[in-house]
Amino acid sequence: MAEVRKAVFPVAGLGTRFLPATKASAKEMMPVVDKPLIQYAVEEAIAAGCDQLIFISGRGKRAIEDHFDVSYELEIELEKRGKEALLKQVRSILPSHVSTIFLRQPYPLGLGHAVLMARPVVGDEPFAVLLADDLMLGEPPVLAQMVEQYRRYQAGILGVEEIAREHSTRYGVVDARPWDDRIYQVSDIVEKPKPENAPSNLGVVGRYILPARVFHFLEQTQQGAGGEIQLTDAIAHLLKERQVLAYLFSGQRFDCGDKLGYLKATIAFGKLHPEVGADFTRYMDSLCEPQAPVEAFP
Repeated sequence: MAEVRKAVFPVAGLGTRFLPATKASAKEMMPVVDKPLIQYAVEEAIAAGCDQLIFISGRGKRAIEDHFDVSYELEIELEKRGKEALLKQVRSILPSHVSTIFLRQPYPLGLGHAVLMARPVVGDEPFAVLLADDLMLGEPPVLAQMVEQYRRYQAGILGVEEIAREHSTRYGVVDARPWDDRIYQVSDIVEKPKPENAPSNLGVVGRYILPARVFHFLEQTQQGAGGEIQLTDAIAHLLKERQVLAYLFSGQRFDCGDKLGYLKATIAFGKLHPEVGADFTRYMDSLCEPQAPVEAFP
């Protein structure tokens, strides 16, 4: 049985919803407390057993590559100042057994095209796809949950969550029937359907485990919704040939491609942070307490 060791991170998007913050900085480098979004996704992949990380990048994304590279000058300076705890944090961003590869996506042709670019590196192995915009909070980590399902069923696994029907235009939505605990057998997948056309209330979130066979269908896929090559279209073709399952993961997802979702993530992760979590929680609780009226100056 082939293990899921390779993880693909499509990080070429422009992040227009966070302008002007993303004008000169990658949206995946936006911090939630003290770590950028992309680091949370990488840590999730490593916790699931992935040790080969493939980043599909684009113009203006050099900061991501630098973040996972060695910074000799910073390490030397921290060492000189005796900042051992910070030095340990910097050196642990990428464990020594994990390798990275960065590929450039020259044209913004969509998620499907970005995933297809990973084919020369992935080869014939199963692989994971993680979208850093979707910040996950789960124990065990969400991708580790999905890898366990992959080992059990030996099938493609789509991470899904229950969505409100009126939000279906934001998701790929699966047509699926219950099959096992938190597992659904998928018969079709539709990209961003209107609420009245949505086949279910299960929306695909930014976590996938896919067989290499999906590359064949990505090569044949024409531009779809939004003028882009959609990964969901290729998965829909894959379904005609192989079993694909949807997994209703245990945990919470924060849509950090959205301003409100990003703020919610900052609060949730801030309250859990080992250094500031207790004080931050007390502060947030204080904001919910009734405030005494402020008397006007005479």
